[in-house]
Amino acid sequence: MKTVPRFIWVLVIATTINVTGASFLWPLNTIYMHNELGRSLAFAGFILMFNQGATIAGNLIGGVLFDKFSAYRTILYGTGLAMGAAIILSFNHNILPYSILLILIGFGTGITWPVMFAMAGSIWPEGGRRAFNAIYVAQNLGVALGATVGGYVASISFNYIFIANALLFVVFFLIVLVAFKGIDNERDRQMNTTVIEQSGKIRNKSSFMALIILCVGFFTAWIAYSQWQSTIASHTQDVGIPLDRYSSLWAINGFLIVLGQPLVKWVTGKFRSQKIHIYLGNAILFTSFLIAMFAEEFTMFAVAMVILTVGEMLMWPAVPTIASELAPKGRAGFYQGFVNSVSAAGRMIGPVFGGLIVDLYNIQLLFFVLLFLLLIPFFTTFFYDSGIQKLHKLDRERTYNGKEA
Repeated sequence: MKTVPRFIWVLVIATTINVTGASFLWPLNTIYMHNELGRSLAFAGFILMFNQGATIAGNLIGGVLFDKFSAYRTILYGTGLAMGAAIILSFNHNILPYSILLILIGFGTGITWPVMFAMAGSIWPEGGRRAFNAIYVAQNLGVALGATVGGYVASISFNYIFIANALLFVVFFLIVLVAFKGIDNERDRQMNTTVIEQSGKIRNKSSFMALIILCVGFFTAWIAYSQWQSTIASHTQDVGIPLDRYSSLWAINGFLIVLGQPLVKWVTGKFRSQKIHIYLGNAILFTSFLIAMFAEEFTMFAVAMVILTVGEMLMWPAVPTIASELAPKGRAGFYQGFVNSVSAAGRMIGPVFGGLIVDLYNIQLLFFVLLFLLLIPFFTTFFYDSGIQKLHKLDRERTYNGKEA
């Protein structure tokens, strides 16, 4: 087994710090707007929709800039923008500045994440799923640390949440400024950053079509998952679960992802196919929503969260891994940007979609809709590579016929 490259560790440390800061705020966005500022769930959903819309734009721009420009400057500019917005937010978080600055933070961090994932894949290509899993685990360690402290801090004063968020954005920016300086040379040494004009354009189109089909299921899974940060978050308050205990659900999520890696290693070692990882993960997600549907006490929500976490551990890293395998040379940034933008789109549509259903009907109807949506990834995962398999079959037939001749 080859040693993990130094830059992977740099990415892991930077990711943990960045997400820790963000996790002081994002699990509480809906609660802050709904419970503190007195806005409806639908309104909170619309603000989060614009936040994720800005993240999508940032994802696509960041991915393209990675492929054609500079990884270091791209991540520096994105982080700088998010840091500036977070600092202003710590001083003024009434509804208007809150809404605008949340959108700017979404755009800045959106630029950053495709670079992080594309760098992981290009610096450590032989690592396969392990490279993306390292970033995923770092993200969730940050979630665990931030959520553990965030709920307790928010129960004292939301003002401290905004300050902590801004301070850790500053730390992340300084790490990027100093430790990422040589990352362009590392990237250039590992991969061809120039888009190669290939004669197999049909093959490239088939790869991108496969990515689109795969991401349809990824999108619907994220719509369901995002309810834990929006409508289910508010639902826990309605059934009398304190704010600090709701935040502890995300601490359970984050720490379990870190501590549960031996289980993931065992499953992924036994089943090598990324398809199987998605099938298993999605089935487990489905089960978690069934339990949450009938939960009324903290214990049952905690059980649902544990099951949800096991499912996402298998499913979430599988998609960027497949995207990296599908990406033609010089398109790694764009493919990772596309995957990140799809997950952001799910987080964008999810809160307003769920909020409207709950506002107009009830939370129980929403759960039925979510269970239906979670059937879709089974089909998209099964069919996404059918076009590529046909091309491989044609290649084998051509090779065989050539030998016969």
